[in-house]
Amino acid sequence: MCKVEYETFEPPEARQLAERLEIHYTPKQGSWLNIAEIELSVIKGQCLDRRIADIATMRAEVATWE
Repeated sequence: MCKVEYETFEPPEARQLAERLEIHYTPKQGSWLNIAEIELSVIKGQCLDRRIADIATMRAEVATWE
């Protein structure tokens, strides 16, 4: 149980919220997740740094970026 949840919520509600979480631990070095996070960060900064009206426009922007 996360200590912060017990400080924010009453114990029964905090327990219910914590049971809904599924935590996955990944290696900190050499993980494919690090590569994915870096790529998403770059695409966010170069391509998705504004509000995009619809999914078709977003797909076109991402396809162009790739």
